[in-house]
Amino acid sequence: MSRPVEVVRTYLELRSPDDLRAAAPPDSSVQFVRRAAMSVGRYRRLYSDVGAPHHWHDRDVWSDEQLANYLARPAIGVWECMVGDESAGYFELERHGDDSVEIVYFGLAPAFTARGIGKAMLTCAVQEAWTWRGPASRVWLHTCTLDSPRALPNYLARGFVAVRRESYVALLPDER
Repeated sequence: MSRPVEVVRTYLELRSPDDLRAAAPPDSSVQFVRRAAMSVGRYRRLYSDVGAPHHWHDRDVWSDEQLANYLARPAIGVWECMVGDESAGYFELERHGDDSVEIVYFGLAPAFTARGIGKAMLTCAVQEAWTWRGPASRVWLHTCTLDSPRALPNYLARGFVAVRRESYVALLPDER
């Protein structure tokens, strides 16, 4: 069974690198590592670890071949957040034809939330986006009410500005 849920999606952007309100990692154990050759298995694990609590399923229907081809595109980049030797989450960038860079996916596994890591990871994502594959015209993303309740406040605190909102109905598994 599934149940309908009204969802609000918010699109946000930064128009200048100077608009970023940066935040440092909480300690030196937090590192952000560019995964130039991201394997399908590693990507699927990250996507599930971060996204399952927020009903991320878009990529689950992609075949391994589709996902491998997507990850091999020069316009796609993935950075993994490492806390010591543990994988804590990731962010994914996509450079578009208008020279904007989208933060396509961004998140932490539940065990790593509420520790100050997310604001540092967003800072890193934005800094990478402005210069990755050449200067960006803007950095943008979208979030929705299914994402962590900390997501939108973090985006706004880092300087993002909401530019559009839309509502839709999602069918979520009934948890009864």
